[in-house]
Amino acid sequence: MGRKLSNFNFDLPPELLAEHPAPNRDESRLMVLNRKDKTIEHKTFKDLIDYFEEDDVLITNNTKVFPARLFGNKEKTGARIEVFLLRELNSETRLWDVLVDPARKIRIGNKLYFGEDESLVAEVIDNTTSRGRTLRFLFDGSYEEFRNKLTELGETPLPKYIKRDVEPEDAERYQTIFAKNEGAVAAPTAGLHFSKHLLKRMEIKGVNIAEITLHVGLGTFSSVEVEDLSKHKMDSEEMMIDQVAADIINKGIENKRRVCAVGTTAMRAVESSVSSNHRLNPFSGWTNKFIFPPYDFSIANAMITNFHTPKSTLLMMTSAFAGHEFIKEAYEVAIKEKYNFYSYGDAMLII
Repeated sequence: MGRKLSNFNFDLPPELLAEHPAPNRDESRLMVLNRKDKTIEHKTFKDLIDYFEEDDVLITNNTKVFPARLFGNKEKTGARIEVFLLRELNSETRLWDVLVDPARKIRIGNKLYFGEDESLVAEVIDNTTSRGRTLRFLFDGSYEEFRNKLTELGETPLPKYIKRDVEPEDAERYQTIFAKNEGAVAAPTAGLHFSKHLLKRMEIKGVNIAEITLHVGLGTFSSVEVEDLSKHKMDSEEMMIDQVAADIINKGIENKRRVCAVGTTAMRAVESSVSSNHRLNPFSGWTNKFIFPPYDFSIANAMITNFHTPKSTLLMMTSAFAGHEFIKEAYEVAIKEKYNFYSYGDAMLII
């Protein structure tokens, strides 16, 4: 049933794609799905606290989005080129894997200049895909100064569907309050709804927070091109789960508490490192795990997630967790009730 791409298609009115975040993080809307009773409730995100008790566990992704979008000029022609930093390949030689736009103008040997004073220069040294290039950055200064320069010149990498210019508030709002470990090029969006105040209230109630890291890559926005989902290959993303987080989560499982993954990224990370007795193992490395129905989840028994776009791998995971028909029904309700979709959209709690 769940293995066909066409099962995950639906008509999403374009005006429901959120261009801006809610005025306050924890005041976005929250749809609560109860899998046992098949009920759908309409709440506000800060009502989340009512669904958690002492010793329940929240699994958060503490990845930090770096300002991955740079604008530079090509030598000689001065053409404006967008460079999207995907990942650092070598910190000593300052080699980066990037996407360039417009790609047809960028060839091996070209130099690109960044900043008013052109203090940062990059040379194209390889073609990786039609839009992908390997750049070597040329910069006089220490590694720390180089990274600071990238941060200073870079822009918050809002998803492409947001057509407006990046605004000052995006630097803060396209980052979760958990953000610590830099390395993502897209935000783990379910976490965007947590405010410091709500988190404090959760902690006072005795809810335990387990922080893991999964550096979200651009693959999160990649569309699936094959009808048979078992043939789809996910992009690999780097992840880390330490012993402290594993212990908090395993204790929650053993005590039969609510263990809630905040987002598809947290869910993917924990499902990538399961022991034979359905416990979480510490892990450091890469995952390309693709979760679609039918799938047996081992670690989390609840999940917070945003409303996803048609045919996305995120919708497939959500369907695997809540049940395909139930999610279909919930999305019909969401469209009727004008919930906001996608990165800056509203949230769903599945229990």
